[in-house]
Amino acid sequence: MSEFNTRPRRSLLFVPGLRPDRYRKALDSGADIVCIDLEDAVALPRKAEAREITMPLFAEDTHPHVERMVRINGLSTPDGLKDLTAMIESESPPPSIMLPKIRSPEEVQLIETLLSAGAARNVRFCVIVETNDALEKAADIARASDRIDSMILGAVDMSADLRCKKEWEPLLYTRSRLVHAAASAGIDLLDVPFLNLDDPTGLGQEATRCAALGFTGKASIHPNQLPLIHKAFTPDEQTVEKARKVCAAFEKDTTGLVVVDDELIELPVVRSMYRILAIAERIEAKPGR
Repeated sequence: MSEFNTRPRRSLLFVPGLRPDRYRKALDSGADIVCIDLEDAVALPRKAEAREITMPLFAEDTHPHVERMVRINGLSTPDGLKDLTAMIESESPPPSIMLPKIRSPEEVQLIETLLSAGAARNVRFCVIVETNDALEKAADIARASDRIDSMILGAVDMSADLRCKKEWEPLLYTRSRLVHAAASAGIDLLDVPFLNLDDPTGLGQEATRCAALGFTGKASIHPNQLPLIHKAFTPDEQTVEKARKVCAAFEKDTTGLVVVDDELIELPVVRSMYRILAIAERIEAKPGR
């Protein structure tokens, strides 16, 4: 149990598909995930141009501590099919792709089948939940493929679909339901970007609320947002020290009853502590942290 196949996914920085210069800077920003956006960030007439610019960027991995990702177009669109075709034909496709407009687990499984040959068979998935249909089936979608490492809330489309404001209280049920789905599948969950770059207080408050709710990270649209996001989602020294004590006690225990600081520790808590340690170790080893 001490070995966790996990990595920090505290932050995701979006980069427009037509700005490869920003992609290279984003890799140095300290973000845990850098995602090139071929969907919302690219106008329809320039989709092919963005695709042609983006694909060669993954020929080499110069930043092994950064998870590199591409947000493709929806599967129901011609450009979505062209995006997948480009990955199928590539010898060095992006390590991960973000899947928009997913409405069912079957759609995820179809994409998995399409990417089942060549280098594309190793591509990992991050699923955007941004429709009422996806929210209804969130738990099934989260478990639809072993390739899924994370989910992310798409709050703009979701709030429109739910006919509610894109604010904390109206979307609290949505966020809570996604926490349940992601935790059940053992995957990470990221929150929607905070779009007001002139309100760092609001960003910090929203990130802290999401962390308390059970999210593991939050997306961003500018590198300046990363320190506040990392602060909310990085285990503090006290939490890491407690995790070390709990894990050490568990490994020495032979009775099945682990007590730390007069508190009975059950197995779900132990699993959580190991996860905290795994993430803390990866963050410690990451340049720029």
